[in-house]
Amino acid sequence: MSGSPPAVSRLLVVAGGPGGLRLRQACGELGLTAILADGSAEALVARAREAGCQALHPGEEDAAEQLALAEACRRAGLRFLGPPATLLGAMAEGGGMRQRMREAGLPLAAAAGRELRMSLLADGQGRVVYLAPRQRLHEALSVAPLGWLTAERGAYLGRLAGQGVAALGLTGLVEVRFRVDGNRLGFAAMAPGLTGEEALDEALTGLDPVVEQLRVLLGGRLRERQPRLAPQGHARLWHLSLLPATRLSGGPGLRLDRARGEGGARLLAWGRRAEEARDRARRGLVELLGEAETARLALA
Repeated sequence: MSGSPPAVSRLLVVAGGPGGLRLRQACGELGLTAILADGSAEALVARAREAGCQALHPGEEDAAEQLALAEACRRAGLRFLGPPATLLGAMAEGGGMRQRMREAGLPLAAAAGRELRMSLLADGQGRVVYLAPRQRLHEALSVAPLGWLTAERGAYLGRLAGQGVAALGLTGLVEVRFRVDGNRLGFAAMAPGLTGEEALDEALTGLDPVVEQLRVLLGGRLRERQPRLAPQGHARLWHLSLLPATRLSGGPGLRLDRARGEGGARLLAWGRRAEEARDRARRGLVELLGEAETARLALA
């Protein structure tokens, strides 16, 4: 069809470590070739051109970095697999996105209150789904679902987030953040694309947000319906830095994502109950880090 973007079979991915590993795996599932690289926006676009890539994927970069990449791609005539620059600018600035969400009918958050996050997928063809609410307890640990948030309230927040994403006309994956303080709740911020916490949703729903993001960005429709995405069990995700020789023997409910030869790693623990997920995470951490470091992380 006239005006349609060119087909993509080869893309440059701005990522390394576990994020790059997961994106390379997702590309492989879809029959795509991924070239991993990092550097400045202009250098990455030049590398993509040299490698014969038809598109650039921003990996897990934040909104400001993605904006620079999107603008560099536009200048070079290279397809950018992410939100448009106008929306990236609003996400990076913060206030602009809050105003857009107010206009979409979402309440805005006050300064105080616990923050929760949820990822949403949109196909740009009228379908939007939300995934499990999660919380980052500290820089190394994220958990989902949340014991202090009822399923009914989580669904309400998911519908609100979907309303905001639909109003923007977004395609792909975004993270919406809310603050909750007692009975008060409101929109706090939005972040584009992958966050490094997608393994939680994989474990809880069986859906791979990394694969699905690529599918819809390349023109596919969302295949999942919201009722099928109710979280099953509990999951905990640890971001770790490991010595090269460190290994995990495995066992029920544990997974370690780690690129070969790199120290950055992500440990996922899943259980039917929150206590089971916590115990399995502790087992994995003790094996990887030892008793003393695990105790320092205050898991026990």
